[in-house]
Amino acid sequence: MGISIREVKDHEDLKTFIYLPEKIHEHHPAWLPPLYLDEEKFFSIRKNPAFRHNPHILFLAFENKRPVGRIMGVIPVEYNRMHHSSCARFSYLECYENKEIFDALIHAVEDWAKKQQANELIGPMGFSDKEPQGFLMKGFEGPTMMVTNCSFPFMADWIRQDGYAPFIDLCQYDVPISKEIFERYKNYTQRVEDHLHVHILEFSSTKDVKPYIKPIFDLINRTYQEIYGFSSISDEERDEFAERFLPLLNAQLIKIITDKDNNVVAFVVAMPDFSGGLRKAKGRIFPFGWFHIWRSARKSKRLVLLLGSIEPAMQNKGLDAILATRLFASAIRLGFKTVDSHIIMRDNHKMRAEIERLQGYNMYKEYSIFRKSL
Repeated sequence: MGISIREVKDHEDLKTFIYLPEKIHEHHPAWLPPLYLDEEKFFSIRKNPAFRHNPHILFLAFENKRPVGRIMGVIPVEYNRMHHSSCARFSYLECYENKEIFDALIHAVEDWAKKQQANELIGPMGFSDKEPQGFLMKGFEGPTMMVTNCSFPFMADWIRQDGYAPFIDLCQYDVPISKEIFERYKNYTQRVEDHLHVHILEFSSTKDVKPYIKPIFDLINRTYQEIYGFSSISDEERDEFAERFLPLLNAQLIKIITDKDNNVVAFVVAMPDFSGGLRKAKGRIFPFGWFHIWRSARKSKRLVLLLGSIEPAMQNKGLDAILATRLFASAIRLGFKTVDSHIIMRDNHKMRAEIERLQGYNMYKEYSIFRKSL
């Protein structure tokens, strides 16, 4: 009967869309399930303001009435407005190894994007750079972190065959955490602190972090504009993001720097890698998944960087070294052995240079975002 494409219209279709990847990746040892409680919130129009502010569409592919693939299309309104562009994006593309399915999904979003007056299609990329992005190009056997794509090798091959070209390259590092690194920068960072008259805020409870959430996101909005795909975060989106992630964080792994007037000028946020527990829980919190995730986070020896930024006027003055030193000191105290950089644009030479100064670094994954004119 061939492949048929259907727009997601009701709760049952949305449930199929969310849970289909675990069937497609059933025998894929590197795949990491999402946290489904979070996934259901993300794909809720009521709970996720991004769906209310940006035209979007979700498609499912069927073969003989069996779901075999999915894809999301997005028009990033704020990004297009700020950059005077007319692009559309595709994301959350999953399918079995069948090019007919792959092509049917891509062509469905292409046709939708043309009706939205888009002149190019870019992806994998969703509403923002805070979601999984890019097809995996290298490092297929490496560990998969949360909020990263674990795509099959055939996907990058097939997207090229459909006329797409690499547009943005991304990379991911693994760096050992050692006392030597901490000792190397300790005296230098103390001199920077004294010279700049800054204050380093450290926390024991995420409750104490809440007063700083707004200034942190204000800083992100000022400093992330040059990152491809970034759109300014609204107050509503800020609150939704904080609600999703703050309960998962260890307050000891949040570092904030303020100036003499108590303005937030830099911060870094990291979290334990609990992918082992998430995999054991199969992405589900209930009935016992929460215990696997909690135990995995407590036993984790791997730290994952989530967010960080420095006020432009304060960059290149040593604040990055202060953040790293304080974070590594807490990480060593908590028993972490390595830190994962999360995804970085290959063209972000400044951040890559900071990582590559650290002994023993390893770029273990590479991704590409693709683009095609419509």
